[in-house]
Amino acid sequence: MEEAFPILAVGIIVVCIFGLWFGANWVVDSATRIARQVGMSDLIIGLTVVAIGTSAPEFAVTISSALNGRSDISVGNVIGSNIFNLGFILGGLALVAGIATSKRMVRRDGSMLIGTTLLLLFFLRDLSLTFGEGIILLVVLFAYMGYLIFIGEEGHEELSKEPFKWTDIPLFLVGITVVVASGHYFVEAASEVAHFFGVSEWVIGVTIVAFGTSAPEIATSGIALARGQAGLSAGNLIGSDLFNLLGVLGVAALLAPGGALAVDKAAQESTYALILFVSIVVFFMWNRWKITRWEGAILILLGIIRWTMDFNEISVVDLISSWF
Repeated sequence: MEEAFPILAVGIIVVCIFGLWFGANWVVDSATRIARQVGMSDLIIGLTVVAIGTSAPEFAVTISSALNGRSDISVGNVIGSNIFNLGFILGGLALVAGIATSKRMVRRDGSMLIGTTLLLLFFLRDLSLTFGEGIILLVVLFAYMGYLIFIGEEGHEELSKEPFKWTDIPLFLVGITVVVASGHYFVEAASEVAHFFGVSEWVIGVTIVAFGTSAPEIATSGIALARGQAGLSAGNLIGSDLFNLLGVLGVAALLAPGGALAVDKAAQESTYALILFVSIVVFFMWNRWKITRWEGAILILLGIIRWTMDFNEISVVDLISSWF
């Protein structure tokens, strides 16, 4: 008997994307006001509360996948989300308006992103991310955040200026609940869709799930563009990518059953693709200190090519071999 199309699972995926989007916004806004009420500075709030809150969808999906033994979705979500951020979102912003960059953003944040991606590639050489490697990722994250706090870096986030209200506490709790529940059911539904179409969980993780967890970044970038603040959004995207690689994967490796996240060999190739993306983005940022519209179009095109290859499970080696 032919298996029925999982229409319910698709509906759950759509609902969960909105849940991740709204839930993350509730968490960030309410937590910011609560933190300011208890005396935290905007500097610390931007580098901790907001950084964690904007990565809440990636955290929820990645941790849920890791705890349920779905390492491919766990790691694929982070790598795919970062590629989506740099290819489609950053490229889209540049295509519409062009993005001015700065020496600080390129030399410090860009170099940090390249170095972190290379470190992840080294860790995935044996197709696993171990408990010890997770600790190293978290140590690097805390060291980087400590450095930003030491030099007084204000961060790229635009913080809410609204005063604290007693309703912020239940709003924060509801936001956390919505994000966690959406992340859990998103993974379950995505796995069901992957099974129906006969594709691997890695492919679903690096494409559909990655798109879903990038919903807050899409919304934030759209708002920033409408306000004429595309550069602010560029900083947010780089910061989000760093936090995903170091914080989200670091925690996932610590919580993985058996002490390690075992991943598909495609993880290595996707990490190579991420290194290529990061390197191209940093070069575009450095070139005349601006990402032009043409460069934005190139990033989007590369993102489309990468997604097409992922959906069809075509490796770079297979693609090159087909030409000769």
